[in-house]
Amino acid sequence: MQELFFQHAWIGIPVWVLLYISDYTLTLICARMYQNGVRDKIAFEGSYELTPYFQRDIDSLRVISPKFVAALVTTSILLIILWWLAQLFTPSLFLFALGAVISSQLCIHIRHIRNFFLFKAASTEAVRGRIEYSRPLSLRASSVEMLSFAGLFLILYIFTGSWFILGGVMSLLSIAAKHSKLARTYVSPEKPKQVAASGIG
Repeated sequence: MQELFFQHAWIGIPVWVLLYISDYTLTLICARMYQNGVRDKIAFEGSYELTPYFQRDIDSLRVISPKFVAALVTTSILLIILWWLAQLFTPSLFLFALGAVISSQLCIHIRHIRNFFLFKAASTEAVRGRIEYSRPLSLRASSVEMLSFAGLFLILYIFTGSWFILGGVMSLLSIAAKHSKLARTYVSPEKPKQVAASGIG
């Protein structure tokens, strides 16, 4: 499979493109479900979207997002450049990058499927009461989930030695670190950070 992706970039890169488009589409579907009543039972502080870069577009349910298109085109171009460079140097370069983007998307899709199932249930009496997650908790939970997937991929890498899998490990660790940092630095709009008064003692 790795050799197929390397020898035929027109297979690997379109696979990532389809996954990325699917990611944005499923995010919109779940965000619409969330705004249409799910948040009366399951609420998240702040935006439904965890990535700050896309929050405004997701919150407004924008189907055509210039930010999304820009990210899609930019990453696709970078993958093509890496594939060209890999022809000159080593296939590992392209396989690592492709594994990073595809593996992380596969894990994110698992989250989308889980949310869709949960949100469908929340529209019925199968879910009763109301729970609200603080922003830091949502981010920490995401970080732990990505770390768990990274651990799974690391085990696969130990047995396979695949650069594709290793790319997934590093990508998932990166996402986990970003969400952990966002959780630590988050300041609720309702509780602005206090600035200590300075003076001469």
